[in-house]
Amino acid sequence: MSNDRTRRTTPAQILLVEDNPGDVRLTEEALAEGRIENDLHVVTDGVEALEFLERRGEHADAPRPDLVLLDLNLPRKNGDEVLEVMNDDPDLQRIPVIVLTSSKAEEDVISSYELCANAYLTKPVDPTEFIETIRAFEQFWLSIVRLPPEERP
Repeated sequence: MSNDRTRRTTPAQILLVEDNPGDVRLTEEALAEGRIENDLHVVTDGVEALEFLERRGEHADAPRPDLVLLDLNLPRKNGDEVLEVMNDDPDLQRIPVIVLTSSKAEEDVISSYELCANAYLTKPVDPTEFIETIRAFEQFWLSIVRLPPEERP
């Protein structure tokens, strides 16, 4: 019996919405060293995230992400606003969103899940723990979970 879960025919498309260059670098490092082939796309604010997701402007040729790693504390549009737009758009609401933020505030956790985030991860301060968190995310979301197709059957 083959294991379809661990076999991808194309690289996973990941959209990282993060304005902290250090966290971007750590995420890139963790995903580059992982076992799952992926293309990481990085945008630094909520407005650019929506342009990427909606394939507008300079992101007109952007691939549809298999999942989104979303910080909450972003310039121009925050993570909650991005989640609201995604949740209201039938084409975007099926893309899994994992909130990856420094906030441990219970109200942020509740708000994220109310806005249909699929998971909420608090960024560890320690760089080694941060990389371990990203690797655990990668293992679970890209090899165990079955992600939805781009188009409805």
